[in-house]
Amino acid sequence: MAKRLGKRKIDSECRVFNLQWTNYFFFVQCKEKAVCLICQETVAVFKEYNLRRHYESRHKDKYDSLQGQIRADKLSKLKSGLLSQQNTFVPQAQLNQASVRASFRVAKLIARSGKPFTDGEFVKKCMYAVAEEVCPEKKDAFNAVSLSASTITRRVEEIGSNVYAQLQQKTKEFDFFSLALDESTDVQDTAQLLIFIRGVSANFEICEELAALQSLKGTTTGEDIFDKVCQTMEKLDLDWSKLASITTDGAPSMVGETRGLIGRMNRELEKRGLTAPLRVHCLIHQQALCCKVLKWDSVMTVVVSCINFIRAKGLKHRQFQEFLSELESTHGDVLYYTEVRWLSRGRVLRRFYELLPEINAFLHLKDKTVPELIDPEWKWHLAFLTDVTEILNSLNLQLQGEGKLICDMYSHIKAFEVKLALLLEQVKKRNFVHLPATQNLSTENPAVPFPAEKCVEALEMLKAEFGVRFSELHVHAKEIRLFQNPFVADIDEAQPSYQFELAELQNCDVLKDAFKPNSLIDFYAALPNDTYPNIKKHAMKMSTVFGSTYICEKTFSRMKLLKTPMRSRLTDEHLHQCLRLAVTRMEPDIQLLTSQMQAHSSH
Repeated sequence: MAKRLGKRKIDSECRVFNLQWTNYFFFVQCKEKAVCLICQETVAVFKEYNLRRHYESRHKDKYDSLQGQIRADKLSKLKSGLLSQQNTFVPQAQLNQASVRASFRVAKLIARSGKPFTDGEFVKKCMYAVAEEVCPEKKDAFNAVSLSASTITRRVEEIGSNVYAQLQQKTKEFDFFSLALDESTDVQDTAQLLIFIRGVSANFEICEELAALQSLKGTTTGEDIFDKVCQTMEKLDLDWSKLASITTDGAPSMVGETRGLIGRMNRELEKRGLTAPLRVHCLIHQQALCCKVLKWDSVMTVVVSCINFIRAKGLKHRQFQEFLSELESTHGDVLYYTEVRWLSRGRVLRRFYELLPEINAFLHLKDKTVPELIDPEWKWHLAFLTDVTEILNSLNLQLQGEGKLICDMYSHIKAFEVKLALLLEQVKKRNFVHLPATQNLSTENPAVPFPAEKCVEALEMLKAEFGVRFSELHVHAKEIRLFQNPFVADIDEAQPSYQFELAELQNCDVLKDAFKPNSLIDFYAALPNDTYPNIKKHAMKMSTVFGSTYICEKTFSRMKLLKTPMRSRLTDEHLHQCLRLAVTRMEPDIQLLTSQMQAHSSH
């Protein structure tokens, strides 16, 4: 039986295009294929028989009579026509790609600014109107950009997924990371759990990003929150041994030792044979809780009642504003008091104190008598509470902000406690140098002396509350101080693993000189790893610690602007993507997204 021959492979025959075939058969080579200049049909195999058969069966009768220069001119004309035809496709492809990139960029801007996806169509109308006036010859290019609601929705999903993919790659570089968590409800009463991550790489590059927005449809127990945290860590492929700290508010579902998130996290780490992470109760939240000991209902009730009387009805409110304008007052209105806003009470009290004479006069015009407004002792209380609340507001502002290091926030807390002790001693001596409103009132020589006993009692309560609230933070004072300035750390009190390295570091004049001008992170990044491995490791952990859940609170504010009663149908997934794009510091790779899809102009 004869042996079957294997299938021939064209590549093995080494066929190449013969340039003479152009003159003989009107064919040219184009992208590994032979193209007929006359009818633009292609022949896949460079074989003379195939080209001759095509020419003789289709074009010989018409073109065989062309010889010499006439044939050469015809070939040149046909080649030019084919080249111009091919070149028309290149700009069109480039235009389509540019249109897709433009739609991605507009979608990113819409998501980051919290605008509805349907605004893309309005943006396109604006672009087209501008193009008609400025560059009418290019209006078709603007019209090719697809910005329909469905396209913007799809683009936002793709951009959000791209940023999340970048975060997944970034987390692989983390040597340590920390988490900050907070939970709130949206306009549809769906509990939303925000999880932020701050990680540090070996070269001290710090990355702070939104790890997840987890929707809790049912209960919001510690177990529910723990499950969502575990899901987030699994999706990001995070190593539990690298978890440095967890920052939460004081809700039982968060900090509970048995059923709360912290308790469950500690048990999970213990099960894995790992050390429990540093637990931080949001310092801003702690400070706000401390302020609650200064209730002073006798003052706040009167202030809120007067403000509500003025602003409750539109006519009365307008009359009050006109009254202030006639008096050429420095302020044009009083402010509403909102208890949940951190700085509300201080600003309301300051404005009320500065408009006290005008408010009293206006109330008299409206036949409303408030005896407290002319009571000297009550005015002392108002002035003192105004000053102390403003001092507390200053501390709150110092603690706010993204990317703050725990050592800087702890310094503000310690400084305030020193200020509080100083203020207490000065008030006992009737020294109001740091209390401007109280000082101003004292110059008026009120009929009633300054109520020192009540004010001192209030300051002592505030001091005691700070001592209790921040006692847990003071436990870690040595660790924070070591991170903040290793050159002044007490070697004898340091852990044994740090002692020899501290001795080496504190006696190195070169590093001591470099410590002063550089930022803390830059200093540790430049520290030799082989000489100070334990100190660098400690610095890495401390640099990731969230001192507060400020970033969560700020993102919840964005969520309230995104998912409003007018956009209540916004899905959890789209809410997540919009929030991610609103707070991320990463830039989506639009070039990659464009290359991954077929570039064409949609409708």
